[in-house]
Amino acid sequence: MLSNRLVKSTTFNNDTAFDWLYPEKIQQLSKHHWTPLSVARKAARFLANKPGANILDIGSGAGKFCLIGGHHHPDAHFYGVEQRRELHDTAIAAREATGLQNVEFIHGNFTQLNMADYDGFYFYNAFFENLDHQFPIDNDIEYSVSLYTYYSRYLFKALENAKSGTRLVSFHSLEDEIPQSYHLVDISDDQLLKMWIRR
Repeated sequence: MLSNRLVKSTTFNNDTAFDWLYPEKIQQLSKHHWTPLSVARKAARFLANKPGANILDIGSGAGKFCLIGGHHHPDAHFYGVEQRRELHDTAIAAREATGLQNVEFIHGNFTQLNMADYDGFYFYNAFFENLDHQFPIDNDIEYSVSLYTYYSRYLFKALENAKSGTRLVSFHSLEDEIPQSYHLVDISDDQLLKMWIRR
């Protein structure tokens, strides 16, 4: 961890430089679990479409998306919710190292939040770990198909109830959580990154 030394602007230039914000254990998870910097930039640009936009990262892990978004869009507010205490604490430490004032991390489950408080959502399929155990983050939480179904249905209903114009970015999603009321407005060449707006 970088602790007290200044974080240079080069931190946000590439994934390798960015990952130095984290302990080695967290760095090793980066390839399979944290958003690539290029994806985070595109997603944040789409979501931070107006000054004061409140954006929630559902299952924010070590906070990479929020930190990159907050760095590039100082007029928007980025929130990350993460149920793992270790990852939440790691995200807080990384935020302190970057000095970003428009990023907040919440320890808890996204089902405990009022989703109506947010203008946009970033979703890097945080639920998929309940279906695929090949690269687990840890063994500290319960995994099950029923949890995948529950979370997907909960998010589906929350998104369905969101106001018209709500923005959503999905990455590696099976799209079980995306209502038909969301119009696909952009898609990456590999079709993994998708941008949606609620009608």
